Amino acid sequence: MANALVTSLGTINQTSSTPLALGTAYDTKYATYLKIFSGELFKAYESACIARDTVMRRTLKNGKSLQFIFTGRMTADYHTPGTPILGGGDPPVAEKTIVCDDLLVSSAFVYDLDETLAHYDLRGEISKKIGHALAEAYDKKIFRQIAKAAREAHPITAAPGPEPGGSVIQLGVQKEFDAQALVDAFFEAASILDEKNVPKQGRTAVLAPRQYYALISQVDSNILNRDYGNTQGNLNSGEGLYEIAGISIKRSNNLPFLAGNISAVNGENNNYSGDFTTHCGLIYQKEAAGVVEAVGPQVQVTSGDVSVIYQGDVILGRMAMGCGTLNPAAAIELQSARS
Repeated sequence: MANALVTSLGTINQTSSTPLALGTAYDTKYATYLKIFSGELFKAYESACIARDTVMRRTLKNGKSLQFIFTGRMTADYHTPGTPILGGGDPPVAEKTIVCDDLLVSSAFVYDLDETLAHYDLRGEISKKIGHALAEAYDKKIFRQIAKAAREAHPITAAPGPEPGGSVIQLGVQKEFDAQALVDAFFEAASILDEKNVPKQGRTAVLAPRQYYALISQVDSNILNRDYGNTQGNLNSGEGLYEIAGISIKRSNNLPFLAGNISAVNGENNNYSGDFTTHCGLIYQKEAAGVVEAVGPQVQVTSGDVSVIYQGDVILGRMAMGCGTLNPAAAIELQSARS
């Protein structure tokens, strides 16, 4: 095999050929498309995944869970002359263990003939859809956990605590799309977080798209002047509002927006279930939730004899992660009051 290149994936024939031709060596086609597919998937995943960089995130290696440690407040006391200082004022500590959920996959079968006859990049389109599917699942888990954190008491109750728990802001009956109610909620949330001594850095709000556009179209000019640049064109593009009260604004379809009761499903080792009947938005700081990542996102593609037998390839994106609540004080849920 003088014309072969040995790689970690096996032996790849170096002779050039048309990748989409039915007679193409499958190892050659696999090597070419794996790189293309990986790039498309990662770009789609990163562009669609909102929550990943807004919470605490750690990589899980050689284990099934990770511990997150956080501390309560400390006190300051006057020193008595002649009395040794022994460091007895250690802050109370709480530990939260987050486990990894089962492997999450999104896959598609690409038939060789369909690929040959297609007038567009079939694998590129599939890769984007797989990337979006993984990002959607990722965000949904995190947003549910932040909403649940907003309803929790703080795990640290020892002196000088107890530490403050989460908060819920009621927008009012059928006020979920009312711009002024949303603006008022932002300033109330900023006040709540300041009063709880939650850091100003890393504060994020996530709204449904219709809520975001309601803010742009309804609020007065003292809010709208916080746009990208100084031209009305940016406002017309739908990107006219990015921050209120120091809180960065994002929009997503993956909130449990007025979703009702969401039940647990097989494969979830953390509890993402809950009643989200009145849920209509989140305002939080990154300490509100934690994520452990064990796998991914990664790409796998069939090749060799399997591809010959089925005359096509299975393209698979996979990911293994888990999410849990951390510091409830950093989480605020927006709710529309029950009518």
